Amino acid sequence: VQLQASGGGLVQAGSSLRLSCAASGRTLSNYGLGWFRQAPGKERESVAVFTGSSTTYYADFVKGRFTISRDNAKNTVYLQMNSLTPEDTANYYCAADPLLITRARYPSLSREIAYWGQGTQVTVSS
Repeated sequence: VQLQASGGGLVQAGSSLRLSCAASGRTLSNYGLGWFRQAPGKERESVAVFTGSSTTYYADFVKGRFTISRDNAKNTVYLQMNSLTPEDTANYYCAADPLLITRARYPSLSREIAYWGQGTQVTVSS
């Protein structure tokens, strides 16, 4: 399985970005697909997950600003990010795992995530 993330960039505070992550190699309809991020000098943290049964999870710091969606026909997950702040600056990684929502809620379990994409950098200037 390969996960290809795209959509990052340099934007000003208050702007929006839409990240995409396309999976190839197998159908992941039963997998959770989601996003994590890691800022320089900080631990990786979960951002949002969309499970195979259409349950969503959001980290508290993004609720109301970010929306995760998924297109199973395209094997793609999206992250619409609005009202970006400089604190959102990070490398954003997409991930896939049958238990992704659980692994997202418990950071110690994120090391067991089955598949990771390469990161896409999001930089928000003030």
